[in-house]
Amino acid sequence: MSTDTFDAIRESGVVAVLRGVDPETLVEIGEALLAGGVTALEVTADNPGAAEMVATLSDELGEEATVGAGTVIDGDTAGRMLAAGAEFVVSPSSHDDVIDTCNRHGALVAPGVMTPTEAVDAYEQGADLVKVFPAKTVGPDHVAAMKGPLSQIPMLPTGGVTPDNAGDFLEAGAVAVGAGSALVPDTAVEAEDYAEITRRAERFREAVAAALDAE
Repeated sequence: MSTDTFDAIRESGVVAVLRGVDPETLVEIGEALLAGGVTALEVTADNPGAAEMVATLSDELGEEATVGAGTVIDGDTAGRMLAAGAEFVVSPSSHDDVIDTCNRHGALVAPGVMTPTEAVDAYEQGADLVKVFPAKTVGPDHVAAMKGPLSQIPMLPTGGVTPDNAGDFLEAGAVAVGAGSALVPDTAVEAEDYAEITRRAERFREAVAAALDAE
């Protein structure tokens, strides 16, 4: 794993999950997020042409952004995303071949988990972070409870994270949070309202900063 990538995600505090994004407006959305302080950008593998989208973001924004791939559930897809320029790979579930592929290429990998057993299994397999998903089902208290005995495992709650609860997840011990529709809503994307995306990014960053200042 690149410690630079881990540090970049932690410094961003928020990983923007880009699902169903039009390739034609991808760079503008990325720029809007960067303007709001969110620098970790995740293109989900279920986007048509996802590898090309990763390559585009890496080429256009790679000096400012940390670009990764999400919703990766097999090693072949992980390999394609890494070849396209992904610096990290995130999954909704845990797959040994995805972890192994990322470890082989020295890329950060964050498989999805829900329970302490799943978190330990993924970490022992070689995960760098674990994505607690779906976070809205269990909430910040669940993250805090898992971090008690598993303080060595960095956690990235994703799914249902909003500016109103992002700080709670950070205070519970998360290293960062992942956010999709609350950060990049379909309405703003369809209207090409990039200022709204920047405003939402700023709200997330403010929540993260407040939580870190409270520690």
